[in-house]
Amino acid sequence: MELEIAAKALKELGHPTRLMIFKHLVKHGYQGLPVGEIQEALSIPGSTLSHHISSLVAAGLVTQRRDGRTLFCVPQFETLQGVIDFLQDECCTQ
Repeated sequence: MELEIAAKALKELGHPTRLMIFKHLVKHGYQGLPVGEIQEALSIPGSTLSHHISSLVAAGLVTQRRDGRTLFCVPQFETLQGVIDFLQDECCTQ
């Protein structure tokens, strides 16, 4: 993973609300969650939630898919693993 990509992901996860959203999505696995369920579970106003989800999408940490009228947010475990691997890449090399 490139430095800039890892930095962007870490920056977005560095915000408490975005970290809370991402952790909630990760708990629910690969199927993701409807935006409405995220909003209800975390008590985040819709416009605020939309802003934070957009930031997570821009960082490649979340994708969205539509099923009829329902918009799902899906955590991108590959990106998460890439960030973890990036941080661990040079662990104990000296």
